[in-house]
Amino acid sequence: MRLCPAGAECVPGGVHFRVWAPERKQAEVMIEDRAFALEREPGGYWSGLVKEARAGSLYKYRLDGGEAHPDPASRFQPSGPHQFSEVIDPDQFTWTDKDWAGAHATGQVIYELHVGTFTPEGTWAAAAKKLSFLADTGITLIEVMPVSEFPGKFGWGYDGVHPYAPTRLYGRPDDFRHFVDQAHALHLGVILDVVYNHLGPDGNYLGHFSPGYFTDRHVTDWGAAINFDSKGCEPVREFFIGNAVYWIREYHLDGLRFDATQNIYDDSADHVLAVMVREARAAAPARQLYFVAENEPQETRIVRPVERGGYGLTSLWNDDYHHSALVALTGHSDAYYTDYRGTPQEFVSALKYGYLFQGQWYKWQEQRRGSPSFGLPPSAFVTFIENHDQVANSACGLRPRQLSDPGVHRAITAVTLLGPGTPMLFQGQEFGSSQPFFYFADHGKELAKLVHEGRVTFMAQFETAATPEMRGCLPNPADESTFERSKLDWSEVEKHRELYDLHCDLLTLRREQPVFRLQQPRGMDGAVLGDQAFVLRFFGEPSDDRLLVVNLGADLRLDPAPEPLLAPPEDMQWATLLSTEDPKYGGAGTPPLDSEKNWRLPGRAAVVLHPVKPTAVKPAETRKKA
Repeated sequence: MRLCPAGAECVPGGVHFRVWAPERKQAEVMIEDRAFALEREPGGYWSGLVKEARAGSLYKYRLDGGEAHPDPASRFQPSGPHQFSEVIDPDQFTWTDKDWAGAHATGQVIYELHVGTFTPEGTWAAAAKKLSFLADTGITLIEVMPVSEFPGKFGWGYDGVHPYAPTRLYGRPDDFRHFVDQAHALHLGVILDVVYNHLGPDGNYLGHFSPGYFTDRHVTDWGAAINFDSKGCEPVREFFIGNAVYWIREYHLDGLRFDATQNIYDDSADHVLAVMVREARAAAPARQLYFVAENEPQETRIVRPVERGGYGLTSLWNDDYHHSALVALTGHSDAYYTDYRGTPQEFVSALKYGYLFQGQWYKWQEQRRGSPSFGLPPSAFVTFIENHDQVANSACGLRPRQLSDPGVHRAITAVTLLGPGTPMLFQGQEFGSSQPFFYFADHGKELAKLVHEGRVTFMAQFETAATPEMRGCLPNPADESTFERSKLDWSEVEKHRELYDLHCDLLTLRREQPVFRLQQPRGMDGAVLGDQAFVLRFFGEPSDDRLLVVNLGADLRLDPAPEPLLAPPEDMQWATLLSTEDPKYGGAGTPPLDSEKNWRLPGRAAVVLHPVKPTAVKPAETRKKA
C-alpha cells in the first residue's frame, strides 16, 4: 500500500513512481539519462514500477517529451530545488523511540528554533548536540521553523517549493530523523512549521505538472492560492493532506505548526485543516499529537472540537498577548501595536481569556477582529514575547531585552512563563541573546532586489522604522552577512547567566508546582492594583494557592489594600517563593510584600508568593515603637 499519494516509493522489486499531471499525454521518469514510461491512471495520475531504480537513484519527470523537472513530491533534493530528486527509503533509518507517547495538549513549554542559525554550523547534527541543554532548561516541545527545500544558501524556509523534501542545507533526511529520535530520548517533543498557504516563487514546479494546483478564486498575500476547494481540487487536497501525514509517519514528528492559516482558503464542508489533523492523528494512534496555528484574524473555531464545528487543532498563537506585552516593554504603540496599551488589565484579560479582541472594532485594520474564546482551555493559547517575525520586525532585529528596562523584562518573562497559557520561547531568549534575528533570504539578483524593496515598504508602517536614519539600517535580506549575524552566540549562556538562571527557575516552578503546571480552566483570576501593577492568583488545593504580584512601574504602596485576591488562605500568611528582583537574577533585592504596614510592591518586579504558617507577632506596643 502506497504511503503517500505521489512521489518515489521503494518497494520489493524496485521503485514505484507516481505523479499527477492530468493535462499531459505522456509521462516518463528519467534515471541516469534513461527514460522509463509511466502508465496513465484514472484521475490524472501517471505511475509505474522501475526495477532499475533503488534508494539513492537520481531522477526527474519528463512530460510530453519536453524538459525534465524534479518531482513535486520529491523526498530530497541533494543539489537544490532545480536539480534531480533523490529516491529516499525511510525504512533504512532505525528508530529507538517506540516508547515515546507524544506531546499532550497541556504542560508544554515550546521553543521555536531556526536550524540554520541555532548553531554556528547550522545543521541537524549540530542542533542535536544542544538538545540536552534545552531539556535541562525546562523545554518540552521544539517547534522547528520550515525546512522544506528552498533555493539559495540560506532563508527562513517560508518560501519552500518542495513540500516533502527537507532542505539539503541542514543535512540529509536521516539527520532530521536522528534529531527527532534523540529529542524523544530526552523527553522532548518536536513539531514542524509547515506552509500550506503558498509556495515560493523560485523553484516551484507544481504548475508545470498541472495548473490545477492553484486557483484564482482566492488571493493570498504571496500570490496564487493553493486549490483546496475549486474544480479538480481532490488530487491537490490529497497531495497536501498526504504531506501532513508524511511528516508524522516518516519523521515521527509530534505535530505541526500551520503558518498563516487565514490564507489557507477552503470553502468546502470539510476544511482541509480539519482533514489534515484528523488524518495525521489516525496515522499515529499510539501518540499524542500537538497542532498549533498562526491565525491573524483570531478565529477560535480552529481549536474547537470537531463535534462543535471546529477543526480540532490544539492551540493558537496569541498575538494579542505579544502585542500588549511589547507595548509594556518598549513604550511604543504604532503600526499593528496601535490598539494596545500594555496595561495591567490587558495582561489580566489576555491570561484569563486568551485573545483580547474577540469581535470588537480594531482601529488598525478598520474592521472587527477576533471571535469568542469562552469555553476554551488556557492551554489553547500560546503566549510569547518573542518569535521569528516579531524580533525581525524590530527593524534592527533587536530582542525585547535590548529594547526595555531589565526589571520590566524580567517581570514580564515571569508572567509569560508562569501564566496559564502555553509559553513559547524563541531561540536564545532563555539566555538573553544579544544576536539580532533578521529577515534573510538568498534569492537571485532581480528577485532579491524586489524582496529587499518589499521589506523596506513593510517596515515603513512603523513610524520609528520609517525615518531616514532607520531606513538605512535595514539589512539586505540577500546579504550573507545578514544571515551570519543572526546566528546564536552560545558563549552568552555564561555571560548572561543571571537571566538564564531566572528562566530555568521559573520553568522549574511551572513544572513542579501543580497550580502552574495543570493549566486548569478557571484556575486563575487577576486584579488590577495600580496604573502599572496587577496580581494573579492561582488556585490550588485548600491553602495551597500562589500569588504572582507584578509591578511594571515604580514602588507602590497599597494602604488600604481592599482586594480579596491578596488575602492569604485562612490561618496562613504570604512568603516570597521567587522574586525577579533577587540579586542572583540581577535584581536589587525584595523586602516582604505583605506586612503590618500593609502591601508594598517593589518597582519593575514580579514576585511569586506562597502561603506559610504565620510567625509569632510582636506585641502591639513594640510594633508601634518600631
